[in-house]
Amino acid sequence: MTHVHYYSTIGKVTMEKLGSIQSKMQDDTATTEERQLVLLLQEIVALAKNRLSVTENESEFSKGGAVWVERTASHFPHIRLHGGALEDDPERS
Repeated sequence: MTHVHYYSTIGKVTMEKLGSIQSKMQDDTATTEERQLVLLLQEIVALAKNRLSVTENESEFSKGGAVWVERTASHFPHIRLHGGALEDDPERS
């Protein structure tokens, strides 16, 4: 099994579980534990979406595209969507 397939499967199962619990919450049949779990799953999904946005932004940056960057006096201008970037600065090739 490739890493891409592995992570894709984890993502799909996570989204299925989140949807299932949210459905139970709408029906008011979710347990206390499920209501707590949905908060964690929502945070994981939000961070994953953020990481994907960072990756897309970095790709555009590497092509010379106009992207949002955060500039600080002590750091190379870096692409950052807080909570999603694995590294502060894009890799230079």
